[in-house]
Amino acid sequence: MSIKPLNSLLPGEVAIIKHFQKVSHLQTRFAEMGLVPGLQLRLVKKAPFHGTLEIKIRSFYMLLRWEDASQIMVKIAND
Repeated sequence: MSIKPLNSLLPGEVAIIKHFQKVSHLQTRFAEMGLVPGLQLRLVKKAPFHGTLEIKIRSFYMLLRWEDASQIMVKIAND
């Protein structure tokens, strides 16, 4: 069971959110956006040079900043 930051996934990988790093204002923001532990997501694409990441959760797409995605710890769904 390998837990790693969301921004380290490769496009097309499916993962499950396990927990967040200890940045309280981001935890609240993630919850408001619907990103909660246990949620399955798929990384759609990454912009070059540590740009935004596009993820798919449920039936919609979302963009996250590289720095914010580094605070979301995930587990690959197939592990």
